[in-house]
Amino acid sequence: MEAQALQFFISSAVAAGFGIAIAAFGCGIGQGLGLKSAVEGIARNPEASGKVTVTMLIGLAMIESLCIYALVVSLILIYAHPQATAIAALFGAGH
Repeated sequence: MEAQALQFFISSAVAAGFGIAIAAFGCGIGQGLGLKSAVEGIARNPEASGKVTVTMLIGLAMIESLCIYALVVSLILIYAHPQATAIAALFGAGH
């Protein structure tokens, strides 16, 4: 049982790492493209810079929330799985 719990924990940690890495990569690309488009829009029409900036900041916040959701799922994978007590006992935290 302990070997299965440890294997499950290792696979959960690896999945969490890959998940947050992919989410951060995707969010970085999305935010970069959004910022690029906003700067191009402001360069073409400087009078609209206020509206473009507000819309860009709201969009960037929405994109960033996706990465935060991935972080929450990753933390759940690591810390809130069914065999947490077996792993805690394996590492000596259950005593």
